[in-house]
Amino acid sequence: MSSTQSIDPEYQAILALYKTLNTEWNKNNPNLDECGTLLNQLKVALTKSRLEFLPTMSAGKVVDKKDIVLARSILEIGAQWAVMKKEPVLFDRYMAQLKCYYLDYKTSGVDESAYKHQLLGLNLLRLLSANRLSDFHTELELLSTEDMQKNIYIKHPVQIEQYLMEGSYNKVFLARNNVPAASYRFFMDNLLDTIRDEIASCIEKAYEKISFKESQRMMFFDSPQQMKAYAEERKWKLGNDNVFHFSYEKKADDVIPSLTLAQQAIDYARELEMIV
Repeated sequence: MSSTQSIDPEYQAILALYKTLNTEWNKNNPNLDECGTLLNQLKVALTKSRLEFLPTMSAGKVVDKKDIVLARSILEIGAQWAVMKKEPVLFDRYMAQLKCYYLDYKTSGVDESAYKHQLLGLNLLRLLSANRLSDFHTELELLSTEDMQKNIYIKHPVQIEQYLMEGSYNKVFLARNNVPAASYRFFMDNLLDTIRDEIASCIEKAYEKISFKESQRMMFFDSPQQMKAYAEERKWKLGNDNVFHFSYEKKADDVIPSLTLAQQAIDYARELEMIV
């Protein structure tokens, strides 16, 4: 620690807050509300201090490496805390700042964070769970091919995206129990909920009726109780025959104008013949 930092009361106050936060966060069962309070205090303190959240690496300005590590460590706890609190929007905010430390400060001489790939992979999974596929691919372009192929934290969301593109939903559901870190389960659960809703919408439009057992299999529920609770949420009617009955009314937009399409195809073929 530099002599300036050792006598800087502002820096010492921030460091004391961080140590308190780090101690609480690393407990087996941290008090999330207390961590949230400390994080808010640190955000205010860092905004007002010379450290800032994003030190400027401009010419002629020397930024202490310890300042970068301290701010980065606070943001990393904040991102993981947001996941435990099930606050994806807060997670997005922390990651927006963290990516600068991970990607923009590579030449600052600061050692790479042990949480870098875990949180970057978690961010990729967050984008998939929110169906933000264009943002997902934009983030992938910032990572190396080696990371995508070999790093366990990055490989996981990349494989999930491949399963989604293939329509291999069973593989997505199986991957829920094979995550590289416990924090990944939150966004995996969000993704699985989205997939189930898509499957349910298709079932409602494709079937007039479907058995309870078959619907449970198609929706990847582990127990009849889970299927029953989900069906009640969607107001599915279960008959005495243990079969769901749907009364989907086709709209005008759902009707395929077969005669019109056939006539267009014939006209198109005639025009091709004339060209040839």
